[in-house]
Amino acid sequence: RKRLLAHPWISGAEVSREIPSGIHIRIKEHEPLAIIDINRKFLLNNQGKLFKEWEVGDPVNLPVVGGLAFSDLNIGDRPYSRPFNAVMTVLKLGRNKDSILTNKDIRKIEVDKDIGLTIHAGNNLGALKLGYDDYTSKYKRLQEVLFYLKKNQNIPILNSIDLNNPNRIVVNLNLEKQPAAGHKEV
Repeated sequence: RKRLLAHPWISGAEVSREIPSGIHIRIKEHEPLAIIDINRKFLLNNQGKLFKEWEVGDPVNLPVVGGLAFSDLNIGDRPYSRPFNAVMTVLKLGRNKDSILTNKDIRKIEVDKDIGLTIHAGNNLGALKLGYDDYTSKYKRLQEVLFYLKKNQNIPILNSIDLNNPNRIVVNLNLEKQPAAGHKEV
């Protein structure tokens, strides 16, 4: 069991012996949730623990989290820092298949200790400025904004959507990449 648990991908192992000559081994692997970049890259699991340093051959289709400091990470018995807790909340929301922004859609999460989170998605949404707190409400408002844009058949290429204040959403269009004909202000 100890030798199995020494492997970085194994989070839990049970070994039992069945007399006279049987052995049962049950292994539970870490589920990678994101890549944390703190000048070196580490894999983060669903429980918010770094379980191994990222290497070539490890998953690359995970959100990359930048802007955290080593002191933000949950090492030992220390509680989560506010920025790390925010990252975990967004990543847990992104695990829901019905989420407007799944973890598969997220390329990068930038953390600013003062401003909060900015998400870069793998589509034409640009930067999603979420700030801190109330992410469920902010995702709902994002869904409403995107529905509005699709309903009007005017799906622009965006620089950013600022959702810091759910009562005042700011959409910044990328006018350089817009089609030349039919410009319309939104």
